Amino acid sequence: MFERYYHDLHHFISRSIGCRDKAQDVVQEAYARVLANQQVSANNDASFGALLYTTAKNIVIDQYRQNKSRQYDNYEHLELAASRADEPEHRAAGRQSMNQLLALIDNLPPRCKEAFVLYKFEGLSHAEIAKKMGISINMVEKHIINALVICKKGMHGRGEQ
Repeated sequence: MFERYYHDLHHFISRSIGCRDKAQDVVQEAYARVLANQQVSANNDASFGALLYTTAKNIVIDQYRQNKSRQYDNYEHLELAASRADEPEHRAAGRQSMNQLLALIDNLPPRCKEAFVLYKFEGLSHAEIAKKMGISINMVEKHIINALVICKKGMHGRGEQ
């Protein structure tokens, strides 16, 4: 039984992983696992061969996953680039943009501002806003769209996108 599948399986695994020595280890491990399984009978040749190939493929996949995860185990020596958002100039520019946006929102028409704030900052649905403000859902949508257009134009006009 061993000799019947060994050479073909070894060749198959060698081509898969590109190393004859590692393939030999995989094949031996596959045989050990299959023979250790009490449910497999060496007398049933077809199921033995299928299980042997499947086990060998699974071993190769497991080894690949282990090697892939080990790449990230020793990360102390890696130098990660700091995010540009942490640089003082970018933080200042972000604060300035936020202040500009808040000023635009503050200058929206009152009902438009109310609908927009309820939607964007309080997370209410259009239906909830309509009920709270006593207007139709269609009107809520118009207010929100109007606010978005005003904010986008205002930010674009100041060099933001």
